[in-house]
Formats: sequence, structure tokens, C-alpha cells
Amino acid sequence: MNSLLMGELSPEQPSFEPTKNKLLTNELRELWATVEQMRLVKANHVFFLLDLLPILLLDVAAGLTLWVFGTSFVPFVLCAVLLSTVQAQAGWLQHDFGHLSVFSTSRWNHMLHHFVIGHLKGAPASWWNHMHFQHHAKPNCFRKDPDINMHPFFFALGKILSVELGKQKKKYMPYNHQHKYFFLIGPPALLPLYFQWYIFYFVIQRKKWVDLAWMITFYIRIFLTYMPLLGLKGFLGLFLMVRFLESNWFVWVTQMNHIPMHIDHDRNMDWVSTQLQATCNVHKSAFNDWFSGHLNFQIEHHLFPTMPRHNYHKVAPLVRSLCAKHGIEYQSKPLFSAFADIVHSLKESGQLWLDAYLHQ
Repeated sequence: MNSLLMGELSPEQPSFEPTKNKLLTNELRELWATVEQMRLVKANHVFFLLDLLPILLLDVAAGLTLWVFGTSFVPFVLCAVLLSTVQAQAGWLQHDFGHLSVFSTSRWNHMLHHFVIGHLKGAPASWWNHMHFQHHAKPNCFRKDPDINMHPFFFALGKILSVELGKQKKKYMPYNHQHKYFFLIGPPALLPLYFQWYIFYFVIQRKKWVDLAWMITFYIRIFLTYMPLLGLKGFLGLFLMVRFLESNWFVWVTQMNHIPMHIDHDRNMDWVSTQLQATCNVHKSAFNDWFSGHLNFQIEHHLFPTMPRHNYHKVAPLVRSLCAKHGIEYQSKPLFSAFADIVHSLKESGQLWLDAYLHQ
């Protein structure tokens, strides 16, 4: 494979990984070769078709619910639940296309990525790529992973960063109560109060006109579907309710694999170790797989980001053996334990911040 220039290193960034675990890195390369021989990087197109079809059907069913049963409270709420399910599941599906996991050619992945994230969800593919690729390169590394940008202005994350913040006598929020206000400004607010508006700033500021055009098709479609039935107030109420429900779903799923794990500055560890210390899994079950879009296999996803998700469970035993061989903890837990660990980790890091703020 020829070398590919990805970019220039910043002045403070070393050109090598001083703590590189060469043996672990080499064995992952060997595992990659095994995975390719097992054809685990080949997608089952029927799987993804059967994932897309229910999304489209539920989208139609949501509109028909109001057309057939009227706009009273029960049909309205049922419509919102159906639409939030569409949005959440389309979010997992666009993730597959964004990782080039479905088709063998980038072109088809990009086309379907635009359709799902743009037309079905109203968000820009370029924004998702910009944020998500940084996350995969340096998960849980402060100032490198945008998924932890809520530190320090909203939350104190991780043991090391929280103590550091306390020693610096910085208090942007009452972090010792963050495990409580997380329920107010975390799951319910991220999408409707931040992402919903920031994505428009992103595409306009960066002149991503193709993305904007795809987004507009989403808003035209839902406006023409629901405005005649609900009027302006009802339409806006439905839209915000859907984003609220989707936001809760999205935040709990995406944070359960990372927030309870090691969070720190970038220590220039090797890529494999960086991925493993920042990720954990949630036990496999039919519901967990569906609810999280198979992101309950977060460890496997981070080690094999282009692997189609229906094969994660097949490679998981091999990854578990690799971790055991090198004395690395392979964490997998029940779904609700994973949710609880988010809150527990916020409580712990908030207390560490308070102790350092008051006594160090």
C-alpha cells in the first residue's frame, strides 16, 4: 500500500508514538488479515435494505396516523414516537454509509449517505464526516475528539481532566451537581437546542451547498406533510417533540460507550491502545442491537470502522482474546448498567473536581 499524506502535524505533535505497543499493533494487523480472509468486511446488502425499508415505512405510517385518526392527543403522540424512531434508526443507518461500510465503492456509500442523513434526517453529511472522523482518530482525547467538547464549559469529564480543572480553580458550572443537571441539558437538549441550529451555520459558513440542498428537501417534505394537518403551531410542536425524543435516544446510546471510559489529553499512544482505553461494549441482544444500531459493539466498531455492523458479533471473540492476551480489559455490560455508568462517572468526576477545587 502506498503512503498517503493526510496532513501536517502541529508543532507540538511528535512524529512518533513514544508509548507504542508494537506487539499489540502488529497483532491487530494480523487480525485484520484474518478478518479479510473470513470476508467479514463484506456487507450483506439485504441486511441494509431490510434496515432501510422499515425506516421508510414508519415514516409513511407517521403521516398516515394523523391523516386517518385525526390530530387529537393520542394520534399526535403516536406520530411523534414513530417519527423519532425513524430519526434514530436513520441516524444509525447513515452512520453505516458514512463509514463506507455498505458498498464496495465510495460513490454509492456517499450517495446513500446524502440521502439518509440529508433527505431523511435534515442534516449535512459533511458536518457528520468532519466531527465523526476526528472522534475515531482520537476518541476521548481532549481538544482532539469533538464528542467531549462539553468539557469544561458544561461538564467536567474524566478523572484526570476534572482534577486538573479543580486545581486551576475553574468553575464554569457547579460540576459537583453535573450528574443531576445532565438530565436537563444533556439528553433532552443536545439535538433541539444545539445540533438543530448549528448544522445550518456549518453548511452556510463552509459553503456546503449540496448538503444544504439535501437538507432543504427534508424540510419541504415534512412541511408539506404535516403543516396542512396541524397548522404552524402544531407543526412546530411536533417537530420539537420529535427532536426531543430523538435527542434522548441518541445521547444515551452514544455516550454509554465512551463517557465512563478513560478521558485525558492526547498522550500519543498507539492507535490501538487509544481505541481500547476509550471504548466499552453493551451485551448483545436483539433489542440492544436494534436500539443502538449495533453500536453496542463499540470496541469492534472502533478497531474495524469500515466493517459492516452485522459482522461485529463474529469478530468480537477474536478481539476479546486479543485483549486478554495483552492484559487489556474488555468491558461489556448490560444496557441499563451502561446508562447508569454515565451518571456514576459524572458524579465521580464532579466530586474529584470539587475536592481539587477546594483543597489542592
